[in-house]
Amino acid sequence: MVQGTGSNVGKSLLVAGLCRVFARRGLNVRPFKPQNMSNNAAVTADGGEIGRAQALQARAAGVAPSVHMNPVLLKPQSEVGSQVVVQGCRIGTAKAREYQSWKPRLMAAVLDSFARLGDEADLVLVEGAGSASEVNLRAGDIANMGFARTAGVPVVIVGDIDRGGVIASLVGTRAVLDEADAVMVCGFIVNRFRGDPALFDDGMRFIAERTGWPALGLVPHFPDATRLPAEDGLGLRRDGGKSGTDTVLIAVPVTPRISNFDDLDPLREEPGVHVALIEPGQPLPVEAALVLLPGSKTTIDDLLFIRAQGWDIDIKAHLRRGGRVLGLCGGYQMLGRRIDDPFGIEGEAGRSVEGLGLLDVASTLTETKRLEAVTGTTIPDRIPLSGYEMHVGETLRQSASVQAFARLDDGRLDGAVSADGRVTGTYVHGLFADDRQRARWLGLLGAEASDLVYEALVDDILDRFADHLEQHVDCNRLLELSA
Repeated sequence: MVQGTGSNVGKSLLVAGLCRVFARRGLNVRPFKPQNMSNNAAVTADGGEIGRAQALQARAAGVAPSVHMNPVLLKPQSEVGSQVVVQGCRIGTAKAREYQSWKPRLMAAVLDSFARLGDEADLVLVEGAGSASEVNLRAGDIANMGFARTAGVPVVIVGDIDRGGVIASLVGTRAVLDEADAVMVCGFIVNRFRGDPALFDDGMRFIAERTGWPALGLVPHFPDATRLPAEDGLGLRRDGGKSGTDTVLIAVPVTPRISNFDDLDPLREEPGVHVALIEPGQPLPVEAALVLLPGSKTTIDDLLFIRAQGWDIDIKAHLRRGGRVLGLCGGYQMLGRRIDDPFGIEGEAGRSVEGLGLLDVASTLTETKRLEAVTGTTIPDRIPLSGYEMHVGETLRQSASVQAFARLDDGRLDGAVSADGRVTGTYVHGLFADDRQRARWLGLLGAEASDLVYEALVDDILDRFADHLEQHVDCNRLLELSA
């Protein structure tokens, strides 16, 4: 089990890389994360949803993602409350304090899923959540040491040197663990090192002496890690991106509950595209060719946030200048005339808000969630598409004259397109990971797609990261620990 001194120390990527390392050695590998908190989720082959990181880890292991790889998924809906998904299905919403009382009964689902994976694998690589040193949450813990001790899984602690204070983080983690937890730890890894590794030899020795844990690796910074799908909002890339007269600018307003933002990753890889994340307080850039509204975990609240920022006014000005607008999933719902929440899916039951009014559709949030992979073709140009749906609610066209965006292979019509063709909404996530659709959209924006094969790029990065870990981590020792 890979635990960390804190969030965002690289646990998810390390597990993904190790999945690829050991799968290439011929082992049947499965990733597992008992409890995850993320609004970046993936649809599984068995009809549920898990954290995006576990889907990437499954890919690295060469297997289809399963709900048992992440049996408890928390999807934040507010600062103090989350939707709770157990073995792929939503079971309710809980505030942080209330959730603590749920943990004992959730441990049964966690252990059930872990046993199922163990029955079909040679090796299960487990990822912890947050920090191993959160002793305030230790009672009833199902995510870190509570799971490790119950399941009898050896633990490796990871610290991130790039953020500073890694010696204190690792030594401090040992200091706050009680002895029964500490004996589960079999070693430590220092991640994201930059510079001459010899300069940290004394640091590695100091940590080993003070903790009693052996050093299992000093992993140099791997720049291409940021090109893989991110786990949560901390990984949302806010780099400056590309610019120039030949660059197509895509503006993406960042709302508080943005979800499935890995939809943007394939666009970032195109050399002629700059994806600009527009932070609160900033106007949408007038030079944008496309304004893209991504998914949202709380569509109504994020729509109200867009209005509070004045972005609704910016979007209408953008359209008057001849620009295009695309809404994905929750972003699609925002583009319509209204959103109704009769069952209180996102808060108070019976709430109804006016949409942006750019598409003649209306959405109703329902208690049923659609989770499935989809294929189809766009209308009217019949360009193939593939992706997945992950949404609550139905969106109905309000007049017969509203054209759908795509015809899915199961016969359903998806999405809507405005009469002038410049506003589009769709429920299909993963649209731009399909090279055919990415080329289609760049053509509409007056740009030419490169020869990028996005899925092959992801696999290439995973292979190179696995090579990186083979060189800098004692992978043989890790296997011995798991025996």
